[in-house]
Amino acid sequence: MHRFLSDNRAELIARCRGKVALRSATGVPGQELDHGVTVFLDQLIKTLQVEEGAEPMRSRKVSGPAGGGRPALSEISESAALHGRELLTHGFTVDQVVHDYGDLCQAISDLAFERGAAIETDEFRTLNRCLDNAIAHAVTEFGYQNEIVQSDRQTLALNERLGFFAHELRNQLCTATLALSIIKEGSVGMSGATAGILDRALAGLGSLIDRSLAEVRMAAGTPVQKRLYSLADFIAEIRLSASLEATVRGCVLVVSEVDPVLAIDVDRDLLLSATGNLLQNAFKFSAPGSEITLNAYALADRILIDVEDRCGGLPSGDGATLFQPFVQQSADQSGLGLGLSISQRSVEANQGQLSVRDVPGTGCVFTISLPRHQMPPSEGPLRPRATG
Repeated sequence: MHRFLSDNRAELIARCRGKVALRSATGVPGQELDHGVTVFLDQLIKTLQVEEGAEPMRSRKVSGPAGGGRPALSEISESAALHGRELLTHGFTVDQVVHDYGDLCQAISDLAFERGAAIETDEFRTLNRCLDNAIAHAVTEFGYQNEIVQSDRQTLALNERLGFFAHELRNQLCTATLALSIIKEGSVGMSGATAGILDRALAGLGSLIDRSLAEVRMAAGTPVQKRLYSLADFIAEIRLSASLEATVRGCVLVVSEVDPVLAIDVDRDLLLSATGNLLQNAFKFSAPGSEITLNAYALADRILIDVEDRCGGLPSGDGATLFQPFVQQSADQSGLGLGLSISQRSVEANQGQLSVRDVPGTGCVFTISLPRHQMPPSEGPLRPRATG
């Protein structure tokens, strides 16, 4: 068999490269990776040659032992591990690691059949032993390196998020501190422009902290504390906090009347955070003097909460990427780009959906959709309950 492999080495390698090219979605050039099929084929030939000699067991130094179990150092194990690492570097999946060696097995079988070459049973066992050991070591190294890569990515993402958070926190705190020190000097009053700067900084700090706390709750999987609330009372509470933000931003907040019978069964803090984020974005991305609308109403079996802004519409007309973390489509790049992502997760935790509708040239309408409930005829004391 080793003579057959040596005589047809170029043909076998060409067939394997062709199979790899058909599967590759990463644009890897057709040339063989340093520790791939070419090296394995040479090691297989060497193993078969040693097994025909006077000391056939010395072939294990090339191929490794049969039967798996405890890993043993061999030429194949070393090169296969390096091949697994290379495939990860080039963006292949673990399937590709297995298929790479399977390609050679299939190429050998097909070519032997075409040329009428016989493969002895012992030779076929040697081929399988070499393949098993190569695949095992390649997959093991691929998995190990992949875990390192994923861990590094998670660490980088966490550091980036903490860096953004600390940067925004510092900016808002510095602004508030400077404004307060000027006011304390007595040269300006509490109703002037400096006081307005202080108001904006404090509102920004509150918004930043609220979003971060909601994100922590979502990431930690804290049980959702749901309770039946009057929709009218919930909107009234949102209106109080949003009115200050509207004043600071120079916008006008318009809130519709809400049917007092309607109710929502939600985790209040999470829904307040989600709705507050939508309103803060509306104030932030709308021109001063714009009218921001907050509507809450029922439609069939759903409660809908709409926040309509005057941002001018989405740049691309597509809201598909709006809810991804760290995505900011506006020219105003302040903030973390996490608000909409956190809002979506907070709404979904309450068995709701968050969607956006683009109004080209005007703005956007963000809609929270929740299951519809109604207030009981006579309210008694209600206790929160934990849900999964």
